[in-house]
Amino acid sequence: MKGSDSPLVSAIALNAIFGNAPKFSHRLIDALGSAGAVFDLSPEERLALFGPHNPRAALIGPAALDAAQAEFERLSAQGCQFLDIFAEGYPDALRECPDAPLLLYVRSDTPAGELFGSRPAVAVVGTRDQSPYGRECCRRIVKALSEAPAKPMIVSGLALGVDITAHAAALEGGLVTVGVSPVGIDDVYPRRHAPFVERMCHTPGCALVTDYPPGTIPSAFNFLRRNRIIAGLAGATVLIESRLKGGGMITARLAAGYGRDVFAVPGRIDDLRSQGCNQLLREQVAAPVAVPETLPAALGLGQLRRTRAADLETAVRQRFGSAFPDAEVDRLVLLARLIRAERGIGLDELCRATQLDYPDVARSAGLLEEEGFIEMDLLQRCAIKVKIG
Repeated sequence: MKGSDSPLVSAIALNAIFGNAPKFSHRLIDALGSAGAVFDLSPEERLALFGPHNPRAALIGPAALDAAQAEFERLSAQGCQFLDIFAEGYPDALRECPDAPLLLYVRSDTPAGELFGSRPAVAVVGTRDQSPYGRECCRRIVKALSEAPAKPMIVSGLALGVDITAHAAALEGGLVTVGVSPVGIDDVYPRRHAPFVERMCHTPGCALVTDYPPGTIPSAFNFLRRNRIIAGLAGATVLIESRLKGGGMITARLAAGYGRDVFAVPGRIDDLRSQGCNQLLREQVAAPVAVPETLPAALGLGQLRRTRAADLETAVRQRFGSAFPDAEVDRLVLLARLIRAERGIGLDELCRATQLDYPDVARSAGLLEEEGFIEMDLLQRCAIKVKIG
């Protein structure tokens, strides 16, 4: 087989040889005109191009193409799809990156060429060791994105902690999600997420992608290479929690290097899991996400729809009057009035103003938030969300 006989097979072969050095693959293609042309070089031309001491040069030849053809046939029979960097359906945002992978392996019930298109993508990443605070922040952020007028794709890395929370929240909210794997397309890492990945891949618009050939096992370098794809696929990256040297930090810095927007959730100064986020905020690499419901507008996805009511008290009574005792409805109305009068009022201040116990105030505020009357930031400061009049 000649390299020029099948551009996709040539891309599979070249990715297998130079996948760890995508920039080098790009230079080869720029110099020779195509991936196939690399395999049409004579031994003398290979020696002149690569020099005598490049061990990978010896891998370029008919055997590599034959192996790639066999891989293509085997994986295609198993339902795997392929997107090389010259394919129309290859994600444009990733193609813009100087180290974009030459090839993506794809598992999805949706045709690979239809997965990306013009849909905005947001990466949501963070630590495997997520705290309850981080889990709740992640869910609230993805929920807010699911309520935006322009629905984004959620991209993450399928890892324990923040990643799988983001993927699951996306499916729950009706968003499409793409998991980027650090192993071959014939495997799932971690293995415990295999049932979730199966469900994800059968959900329209969702997919598992990797640039690793089948049989690739986890290694430290794999995760770095995986992170660059996460950052490259997304127009913006949101870091939920991360230690100073966490993988989420690497993804966020890669995104910043690609010129993409970066956001981070502020955390306690004494929490190791928030040190990375706080560091990015100090460096002004990232913008803070203090109120998740404001993120869609910051990303250009549109304002969340807000309830309109002729009168706040009437709206609250109409919503809760048939389900709660009059005394509890009166308490909900009182809290709504106080919050309207003082935007950003905290739960402790509401307790002092109403002489009510904290659990009662927290429960009532939670009901108002759940029904869209108010919004609370991560410090439990409240603001009216409905538009009156």
